[in-house]
Amino acid sequence: MARAFVFPGQGSQAVGMGKALADALPTARQVFEEVDEALSQNLSRLMFEGPIEELTLTENAQPALMAMSLAVVRVLRNDGGLEFGKHCQFVAGHSLGEYSALCAADAIPLDVTARLLKKRGQAMQQAVPVGVGAMAALLGLDFEAAQGVANDAAQDQVCDTANDNAPGQVVVSGNVEAVERAIELAKERGARRPMLLPVSAPFHCALMQPAADVMAEALQASPPVAPAVPLIANVSAEAVSDPDEIRDLLVRQVTAMVRWRESVLYLRGRDVDHLVEVGAGKVLTTMLKRIDKEISGQAISEPDDIEAFLKSI
Repeated sequence: MARAFVFPGQGSQAVGMGKALADALPTARQVFEEVDEALSQNLSRLMFEGPIEELTLTENAQPALMAMSLAVVRVLRNDGGLEFGKHCQFVAGHSLGEYSALCAADAIPLDVTARLLKKRGQAMQQAVPVGVGAMAALLGLDFEAAQGVANDAAQDQVCDTANDNAPGQVVVSGNVEAVERAIELAKERGARRPMLLPVSAPFHCALMQPAADVMAEALQASPPVAPAVPLIANVSAEAVSDPDEIRDLLVRQVTAMVRWRESVLYLRGRDVDHLVEVGAGKVLTTMLKRIDKEISGQAISEPDDIEAFLKSI
C-alpha cells in the first residue's frame, strides 16, 4: 500500500480542537506548548476554549491548524514509531496545509513554521481592505466552466479561480463586485448552488500579491530544506523535493490556484491508494470521494484515531 499524508487548510478549525490530544498525550501537549512559545501567544487556549470568532481570524487559524496537525504527527512518530518513507511516501497540504506538510516532513522546524504562518495570515489579511474582496464556491460547475465564468465576470477587475477542489467544487476569488457577477453568471450557466464564502479576504488571487511579497522575504530568511518525502505542491500538482523550488512555489501559492483535484489524481498516478488526513476535520477526506473512488481515505485527529491508524500499519 502506498500512502500519502495530507493536511487541511483554513475552514477546518473548530473550538476544542486538540484538547483531547493534549489531555491524553504528553507528546501532543508539548507541540502546543512549543507553538505557544514560538508565537509568544496562548494559541492553545484559544484552540481549546475559543471564542470561535478569534480562532477563525486568519492569523490565528493558520498556525492553529498547523499545530493540530503536527501534534498528531509527532505522536505518530515519537510514540507510534511511524517513519516517513516507510509508512508514508508523499505529503500534500491544502493552502496553509502545505506548510504543515513540510513541517511534518522535516523541511521546516515547528517554531519557524508557526511564525511563518502567523506572518502569512497577517499579510493575507492586510493585503486587501475588508469588504473589497470576496470568494465564492461555484458548486455544480466543472473546472473549465468555472474558469469561463471567472474570466467573463472579471471585467477589468480581479476574478480568479482560487481552488479546484473536486469535480463540481471550484472556488473563485477577487474583487467583491466581480465575484458577485461570477455568482450570477454561474447561476445562468447551470451551477447548482453558487454562494459567497464566509472568509475575511480573497485568498489565492492576484489581489494577494502584497502578501506574496511578504512571504518571499520571510522564506528568504527562513528557507526550507529538502523534505523527508516529496511534497505534492498546490501550484504545480506535481512532486517536488528541491528546497529552492519549494520556496518559490510557497511564494507563488499565495496568489495561485490550489490544484487539489489534480494533486490527488497525481498521487493516484503514482500508485498511492490511501490518503491520511492529519489534523482537524474531514474536509479533504470528504472531497476525496468526489475525485477518485479508487483511493481510500481516513482522517486522524483524536487519540482513538491515532491508535486505530497505528494498528493498521
